Amino acid sequence: MFTVDNRAVGPHSGESGAADHERLVLEARDVEFDWANLPFHYVPNEPLPTHVLNVLHLLLPAGEEFFVEVFKKTLPLIKDDQLRLDVQGFIGQEAMHSQAHSGVLAHFEAQGVDVTPYTDQIRWLFGKLLAEKPGRNPRQRHRWLLEQVSFIAAIEHYTAVLGEWILNSPQLDVVGTDPVMLDMLRWHGAEEVEHKAVAFDTMKHLRAGYWRQVRAQLAVTPVMLLLWIRGVRFMYTVDPLLAPGTKPRWRDYVRSARRGLTPGPWRLIRVVGDYYKPGFHPSQLGGLERAVDYLAVSPAARASH
Repeated sequence: MFTVDNRAVGPHSGESGAADHERLVLEARDVEFDWANLPFHYVPNEPLPTHVLNVLHLLLPAGEEFFVEVFKKTLPLIKDDQLRLDVQGFIGQEAMHSQAHSGVLAHFEAQGVDVTPYTDQIRWLFGKLLAEKPGRNPRQRHRWLLEQVSFIAAIEHYTAVLGEWILNSPQLDVVGTDPVMLDMLRWHGAEEVEHKAVAFDTMKHLRAGYWRQVRAQLAVTPVMLLLWIRGVRFMYTVDPLLAPGTKPRWRDYVRSARRGLTPGPWRLIRVVGDYYKPGFHPSQLGGLERAVDYLAVSPAARASH
């Protein structure tokens, strides 16, 4: 018999962010973006920041489809009404994120830029390696579901941090980043901040356990880093504006991070460390007020109503 922990839902009473967490209603916004005028280097004259952000488009269509499929399987197991509503909102938002990033990939294809050598590998990762394995008994399937939820909770920790960063990245505006792309990234980032606790709360509710939480993050962190590095390198190889053989350099990343055009490493290291604390909850990350404020003014989000 599979059991759940109702006490694990949401931040503990009295913790920072608890009130915001409890009052927030997650909704999927039916956004649309027009990429007809998108320059290939949408961070002007900055290929490295552009391609650091492009890795999101490479990873997320398949990744967030995987999130949706996994969390659909959790719904019958959830005994808390509020958490069930949160998961339903999470599923709707993640489905829209996948669709929006797929639109960027379609734009690349229309421009003659073939990214399938990389995205096919990502689809194998989520569609085969991390997918449910056939022939397992119910207990084995449940254990694997807990592993999947824990992996997603670990990934969502990163997406929440990246979402908070993109919402507080004024230098991207200063250098003239394409406004449609910036709106898409900030809309997505804001929704990641909105639902940052859902996967974590589901993991706790289903009694995945602290050590599974830690193990998942230990696995996710190096894989995410590797995928991002490989993704940036791949985008350099298909970039029609760069001279053949041009490669990204670590000093270019350090320079762009110092200028506020890419996330800095120290922030990521600190928040990853927080995830291993037994009393950690995503509500401690903050950023929700800024996310809600941005969604109120986002051109795409406003047009969806």
